[in-house]
Amino acid sequence: MSGERLPRFSVVIPARFASTRLPGKPLRLLAGAPLIEHVARRALTMGAAQVVLATDDTRIAAAVAGLDVQVVMTRADHASGSDRLAECAAACAWPEDHIVVNLQGDEPFVPAAGVHAVVAALAADDAAMATLATPINDVAVLLDPNVVKLVCDRSGHALYFSRAPVPWARDALAHDRGSLPQDAPLLRHIGLYAYRAGFLRRFAQLEPTPLERAEALEQLRALEHGHRIRVALSADEFPPGIDTEQDLARAEAYLRARASGA
Repeated sequence: MSGERLPRFSVVIPARFASTRLPGKPLRLLAGAPLIEHVARRALTMGAAQVVLATDDTRIAAAVAGLDVQVVMTRADHASGSDRLAECAAACAWPEDHIVVNLQGDEPFVPAAGVHAVVAALAADDAAMATLATPINDVAVLLDPNVVKLVCDRSGHALYFSRAPVPWARDALAHDRGSLPQDAPLLRHIGLYAYRAGFLRRFAQLEPTPLERAEALEQLRALEHGHRIRVALSADEFPPGIDTEQDLARAEAYLRARASGA
């Protein structure tokens, strides 16, 4: 499905002021502008029918003033970004089958092709939601609990997401944990999601589940309740999001290098 033939979709950016590792993250300056402004400007290049900022903080809302971004003020007590998206979907009264992309407010460099891939994956499937993955090429990534891994069935639907190294290549890793196992389908999850608006509203009403709580991964709630997640492979590199001061410094360096043509 080409970019020109994608169905109508909306991009929603959930953003809150509180952040454990980087307080006030949406308003932290990156190249002289608030982080949330960078994300919003990026979203506006993706061909969405509309870009919506879902936030509970008027300071964050003010940071996108002047951009062609709709602001939906949401409750402050949401436990997750998808819960905030669900309130936004209800407020916008989107039709049941309208596709909504969740673009994290700390992802200023997401390639448009990745958004198009997740929209196309959901549009071509009857799954409840879709997400992205990319092959793992470094054993340190495989073993890092901060990196979410996933395994899929033969039709490209998620079987499980984990912070643990899955699948565990028993024989190969028993002999050598310094290099990647060969012939194992090793995938890193990219936290970009597309939902149909009707499912998004229902998802927020589902009870949190044991695996979700154990792994601290809310997408497991969908799987545990029996909903399918379509997984598309990303052909584009996804620069990391911004969670720490170090990430912010790396993002500054990345922008300087790009501006200089390095």
